[in-house]
Amino acid sequence: MSTTTVAKARTIMYREALNEALKEEMRRDATVIAFGLQVAARGGSHKVTKDILEEFGPKRIFDTPIAEASFTGMGVGAAITGMRPVVEIMFLDFSMLILDQIINQAAKYEFMTGGHGKVPMVLRSPGGLGNGLAAQHSQSLEALFYHIPGLKLVMPSTPYDAKGLLKSAIRDNDPVIFLEHKQLYMTKGEVPQGEYLVPLGKADIKRSGRHATVIAWSNMVPRALAAADRLAQEGIDVEVLDPRSLVPLDKELILESVCKTEHVLIVQEAVRRGGVASDICSLIMEEAFDYLDAPVRIIAGVNTPIPFNLNLERHCVPQEQDIVGAVKQLLKGFQA
Repeated sequence: MSTTTVAKARTIMYREALNEALKEEMRRDATVIAFGLQVAARGGSHKVTKDILEEFGPKRIFDTPIAEASFTGMGVGAAITGMRPVVEIMFLDFSMLILDQIINQAAKYEFMTGGHGKVPMVLRSPGGLGNGLAAQHSQSLEALFYHIPGLKLVMPSTPYDAKGLLKSAIRDNDPVIFLEHKQLYMTKGEVPQGEYLVPLGKADIKRSGRHATVIAWSNMVPRALAAADRLAQEGIDVEVLDPRSLVPLDKELILESVCKTEHVLIVQEAVRRGGVASDICSLIMEEAFDYLDAPVRIIAGVNTPIPFNLNLERHCVPQEQDIVGAVKQLLKGFQA
């Protein structure tokens, strides 16, 4: 469960929740620094770092050259020597430029030092579709980082989770890949005014149900919830489970939900081949097979680069109606 000291909440945007998390952690801990392309004076391309320069100055947050490999490597080095850097990559697609720094250095440093060395670094980056940003700015690449031992992976879907998870990620002693979604930045939700943390590795039931479990993360969560509302009008009661962090994965809550509903649909924006959904499916099949009344279903992105055209873009990833149809197919012939 989350740790909260002040219950009073207000409704703010996802990007504002991230901004609050950064400010609170920078006030709490002088070793927290932030840098990346246009994060200081401009406040970031998505305004997540707005006004941080004015409060903390250019030694705590600063802009970098267009040299992702260099400044990510600087973040790894800073973390090893005792800082807690929060490094922003402007688009997740650009993370292809930093794979050596993250996969070969940050992820392996603690293991290679026999546990003596730590890399308490957060790599923030927006992924997913972005309203016509085309193939090189629209990818969902979580499976790439999910595959790497030594990395933690977080993908919040709500402002509440975004703030609580970012604060936990900054305090964590391992390198954390913190993936935001471009289409979530302007969404709103209730966020407590006081100090709270959302622990890494704790999933959340966003909607309780009894007929089927829909497992979704990031921008697929609001679509799954909207689909669940539509299905409820037809007497189909869907549970929506958000892992929130994919590494560590809350296996216990996933299996508990599966054993309750006995029907599972997994929804991801990323293409299906080699995806996280397939791995979660294998986990369920291995550990909860006897509870299933139907095979686990997966709906995912089309196996293609994302096109620029908005109509084609929408066709490439699961939509609300796709989730509705998949749940109905999953429950076909089932009598509640």
